[in-house]
Amino acid sequence: MSNDNRLKSRNQYFNVVRTNVGILCVMLLIGVILTFMTPNFLTVSNIISVLRQISNNIFLAIGMTLVIILGGIDLSVGSIVAMSGTLTVGFIVTNGLPMWPSILIGLLLGAFVGLFNGVVIAIFKVPAFIVTLSTMNIAKGIAYIYSGGRSTRITSEAYSMIGTGYLFGIIPLPVVYMFILIILFAIILNKTKFGTYVYAVGGNRESARLSGVPIKKVEIMVFTISGFLAAFAGIILSSRMYSGQPKAGDGYEMDAIAACVLGGISMSGGTGHLSGTVIGAIVIGIISNGLNLIGVSSFWQLLVKGFIILIAVIIDSQKEFISQKIQKSKRKN
Repeated sequence: MSNDNRLKSRNQYFNVVRTNVGILCVMLLIGVILTFMTPNFLTVSNIISVLRQISNNIFLAIGMTLVIILGGIDLSVGSIVAMSGTLTVGFIVTNGLPMWPSILIGLLLGAFVGLFNGVVIAIFKVPAFIVTLSTMNIAKGIAYIYSGGRSTRITSEAYSMIGTGYLFGIIPLPVVYMFILIILFAIILNKTKFGTYVYAVGGNRESARLSGVPIKKVEIMVFTISGFLAAFAGIILSSRMYSGQPKAGDGYEMDAIAACVLGGISMSGGTGHLSGTVIGAIVIGIISNGLNLIGVSSFWQLLVKGFIILIAVIIDSQKEFISQKIQKSKRKN
C-alpha cells in the first residue's frame, strides 16, 4: 500500500471517529457502568450474544439509513419482517415447497412491498409516512390472514441453521451476515454513484433534479432495498425462532429508527453515515442486554428506549438549529 493510500485510510478512520465521537463516548460510558453493575457484561459469550441480538436490528437499520438520508421514513419494515418470516415458513411446512425457492419468494415479497412503497411515493407524491403506515398494516394483515393468526413450527434443520448456525463453530451466522451487509452498503453509500444520488436527493431535492439525478428511480430503489432487507431479517428471525410468527417484528421499525437517530442520521435528510447507525444499534443492544442482565422488566426497557429516542431527536433538532445559525452568521460576516 502506498503512502497516499495509507494516509487516505487513516483520514477515513479519523473522520469516522470524529463524526461519531458523541455516541462513542455514550457507548463507552454505558459499557463502564454496566461492567461495574454486572460482572457478566464483558465476557466473550455475552459480547457474542449482544452482536447476535443486534444483527436483526442492523439489517433493518441499514435500509432505514438509506431511507432517512433520502429524506423519508419507512414504518413498514417491522410488518415485512412478520410477513416474510411467516410466509416463508408456511411455504415450506404447509405448502410443501422446497426451502430455497420458499426463501427466494419470501425475499421477493419483501422487496415487492418496498417497491410498492417507492412507486407510490415517487410517482404519486404521497408522503412516505402515510404510504408506509398503510403498507405496515397491509403486510401485517397478510401475515395474519395466511397463518390464521397462529405461529407455524418448522423442524427443518437446514432452515434453522441459517439463523442458528456458526462460522468455524465460534461466530454466529447472523453476525457474519451483519458484517457482510455493513461492508457492502458502506461501499454503496460512499463509493458509488447511487450513494451520491441518495445524499443529493436528501440534501436538496431541487438541486438534485437540476443536476440530472433520476430522483424517482433513486426513491424506488431505496425503498425496494429497505423492503428486501426487512424480508431478509424476517427469514433470519423465523429461522432463529424455529417458527413463522405473525406477531414477530412488532416495534422493530422503532428500534431501526432509534439506531439511525442515535447514530447522527438527520431526520431532515441529506446527512449521516452508516457507521453512526451501526454504533447506534450497538448502543441500543448494549442497553437492552445490560437491563436484562440486571433483571429489569421488559416493560421498563420500552420506557428507557422511548426516552432514548426522544432525547436523540431533540439533540438532532438542536444540532440542525445550531448549524443553521452558524451558517447565517458566516454569511453576514
